[in-house]
Amino acid sequence: MTIPDYRTPIKNQIGGVFIPVRNLEKAKEWYGKILGLERGEDYFDHIFVAPMEGTAGLILDAMPKWRKEDGDISTYQVPSIQFLTDDIQAAYQFMKENNVELVTEIQDNFYFVFKDPDGNLLMICKEVS
Repeated sequence: MTIPDYRTPIKNQIGGVFIPVRNLEKAKEWYGKILGLERGEDYFDHIFVAPMEGTAGLILDAMPKWRKEDGDISTYQVPSIQFLTDDIQAAYQFMKENNVELVTEIQDNFYFVFKDPDGNLLMICKEVS
């Protein structure tokens, strides 16, 4: 299949992935521990950007403009973000040891789903080489 040569000012590149969080400080601590994040930058009193390999950054956002009337925010109810690992068994064991809420066991020796402290469903997958 040939893709037409569309002219666009938009880059074919993901600049970052937003994850809605209720408490930015707690989220920074949790994601730092789970992903081994050593640095990042705060912006606008509600955003934390941590550099990641493969994208410009993982963005934890308290999302004040997107909150419901009661002040809560919607979370991902399907796993829409995939983190990679070379060792799915070690990753699963690490999550268990850190009391992360696991939603599935390891599936097809390839992936598992877990929840972050805000209830977002996320996934760990074995990197395909």
